[in-house]
Amino acid sequence: MRRVLIGLAFVLPLYACSNHAPMQTVDYVDLDRFMGDWYVVANIPTFLEEGAHNAIETYAYNDDGSIDTTFTFYDGGFDGELKKYNPTGFIKDTKTNALWGMQFIWPIKADYRVVYLDEDYSTTIIGREARDYVWVMARSPYLTDEEFGQLAQFIESIGYDRNKLQRVPQKWPEGTGKLTTDRSES
Repeated sequence: MRRVLIGLAFVLPLYACSNHAPMQTVDYVDLDRFMGDWYVVANIPTFLEEGAHNAIETYAYNDDGSIDTTFTFYDGGFDGELKKYNPTGFIKDTKTNALWGMQFIWPIKADYRVVYLDEDYSTTIIGREARDYVWVMARSPYLTDEEFGQLAQFIESIGYDRNKLQRVPQKWPEGTGKLTTDRSES
């Protein structure tokens, strides 16, 4: 039942009408450079992400062209329950590698678009055509207010309601910024 609800949360918005122009992706994503850990520093959250702390999305490219994805966060606080989800990404546009389908349950592949990616692959924005959810991710768990403001302005410029954008609380041991999924390691 839980998987069905997760799937519906991603699929139902796909059927909503949109008054926006088609959402453009970046020109090209070098998948080797894109793989690895991305801190989710802000988002318009899905119901699964409400109350997420120390959220991280990790990508690993598979030989078959799919992308193993691990999404982890602490629920409700830094001491909350560790949540972990493992959707699979599928590249839908192999010329740009910027348009994916993200599959939480078979056969549904949710819209996933790399709409912003800086030159050094340190910050990215993932959007959806429906402009319902968005994720600001970075290789560092923290963005300055100026960096966040510029990214929020970009998000608004592509048709999102900026007021729905929320920072995701991040707090890491000084100097690490490393996800520890086993609390015995903390």
